[in-house]
Amino acid sequence: MDFQLPVILSSGLLLLILFLVGYIGIKVRIPGVILYILLGIAIGGLITDHKLLHLTGEIGIILLFFMLGMEFPVSKLGQIARKVAPAGILDVVLCLGVTMGICLLFGLDWITSFLIGGVVYATSSSITAKLLESSNRMANPESEFILGLLIFEDLVAPIAVAVLVGLTAGTGITGGVFGLIILKIVLLTIGAILIGLFVFSKLGGFFEKYMTQDIFILFVVGIALSYGGLALYLELSEVLGAFLAGIIIAEVKKSEQLEHMVLPVKDLLLPLFFLYFGTTIVFGEVPMLTLLLILLAWSIVAKIVVGIVGGQWYGLSKKVSIRAGFSLTQRGEFSVIIASLATGATKLFSSIFILSSAVLGIALFLFAPKIANWLYPKKVKAKTVSVEG
Repeated sequence: MDFQLPVILSSGLLLLILFLVGYIGIKVRIPGVILYILLGIAIGGLITDHKLLHLTGEIGIILLFFMLGMEFPVSKLGQIARKVAPAGILDVVLCLGVTMGICLLFGLDWITSFLIGGVVYATSSSITAKLLESSNRMANPESEFILGLLIFEDLVAPIAVAVLVGLTAGTGITGGVFGLIILKIVLLTIGAILIGLFVFSKLGGFFEKYMTQDIFILFVVGIALSYGGLALYLELSEVLGAFLAGIIIAEVKKSEQLEHMVLPVKDLLLPLFFLYFGTTIVFGEVPMLTLLLILLAWSIVAKIVVGIVGGQWYGLSKKVSIRAGFSLTQRGEFSVIIASLATGATKLFSSIFILSSAVLGIALFLFAPKIANWLYPKKVKAKTVSVEG
C-alpha cells in the first residue's frame, strides 16, 4: 500500500525545509542557491510530482529576470553598455569564447560547447551582491565596476539562453536556423522597446492610481508571464521574454514601488527553481573529468584577468583591480538556468562545475582583499624622529 501525503501538506513541509536550509545558509554564510540545489539532489527520489515544482520554479525565474529588466529603462541600457563595454566584451571573449574553443578541442560539438561556455560565462549576481553586502565592501571603489560588469552580463546572458533554447530545440545547426533565432530575438526586443516607449511611458497616471490596489499584482505578473510566454511560443527563452517585459515596465518610472510588490512572490517561488534543478541531477561517474578540471582552473583565471585588465580600463588602480578580479569567480543562477537546458552527462558535468565554482569563488572573494594587500602592500610612511640636543 503506497503512503502519500496530501499535496498541501507536502507543499507546506517543503517550504519549511527550504526555510530551514536558507536559515542555515545565512548562519554559515553559504548562499542559498548552492544549498537548495544540494537539497534537491538529496530529496529528488522522494518527490513524485515534478510538474508542479517545475512550473512554480519557472515562474520564480521569470520574476527574477522581470525584476532585473525593471532596472533598465531604454536610456540606461545605453549608458551602462558604453561605460563597462570594454571589460564586458573581454569577459565574453575569455569566459564564453575561449571556453567554447577548449570544449571544441576536446571533441565536443558546437551546441554542447556553446552550452558549457554559457555555464562558465556569467558571474553569479545574487551570490556576489550578497557577499559584497555581508563583507561590508559595497562602498569600496571596485564595487561599482563589479556591479556594472554583472549588469553587462545580465544583458548578454538572456540572449545567450534564448539562442541556446533555439539551438537545442532542433536537430542541427545551420546558418539559416541561427539567423532565424537572431531575427526572433531582434523582433522581440524591438517590440518590447516600442511598447515601453510608446505605450507604457504614457501609463504613469494609471499606475499611480491603481498601483496600491490588491489586484494590481495580477496585472504586473501577468505582463511578465505573457511576454515570457510569447518568447516560449517563438521557441526562445522565457528568461529573455521576462527580462524584456521588465524593460517595458521600466518606462513607467515606478520600478522601486513595483519591485516591492513583486519581490515577495519572487522570493517565495525562486528557491523552488534551484530545488527542481537539483532533483534533475543524476549522479554517476564524473564525465570528462580532465575537461572539468581544466575549465575550473580556466574559469578562475579568466575572471581574474577580466577584473585586472577590465578594471584598469574602467579606471581602477592595479590593487583595486586585483581585488575585483578575485571577487568575480563564483558562478550561480545564470549558469544553473543554462545547465537546465542540458541532458545526461552534460547536465551532470555542468552541475559539478557550478557547485565547485561557487564554493571556490566564495573562498576567493573572502580572501580577495588579503591577496591584493599581499601583492600590493601598503607603503609605511617613515616616521621622523626628533633628537633633543
